[in-house]
Amino acid sequence: MLAADYPFLDVFWTMLVFFQWIAWFIILFRVLMDLFRRHDVSGLGKTAWIIFVILLPFLGVFVYIITQGRHMAERDMKDAQAAQSQFDDYVKTVAASSGPAAEIEKAKALLDAGSITQAEFDAIKAKALGS
Repeated sequence: MLAADYPFLDVFWTMLVFFQWIAWFIILFRVLMDLFRRHDVSGLGKTAWIIFVILLPFLGVFVYIITQGRHMAERDMKDAQAAQSQFDDYVKTVAASSGPAAEIEKAKALLDAGSITQAEFDAIKAKALGS
């Protein structure tokens, strides 16, 4: 009964409006997140932008994107590179401190330092290689 009173084009129009409404909130939150993570804008500047976005939401967000869009992308790239660098450093520390090659390398350093004998080195190497 409801379908007869609510034609297909009305359903399509409603879906389009909801999609635009959700997209608008995604853009708004993206602008606010970028504004709060900035270190080059003072608290007064952030407050002014927030007031502008609250009082004139569409104009405020579009002006922010037009004036700061390139810088938003640069900050995103910088954050992504920093996160990737941290991840790479973590992987290197974890990978370097485990495995048979690391155990043999440590044993070789001990052998070269005279802390262990050749027989002990051979035993550690055999154990690390699983043979």
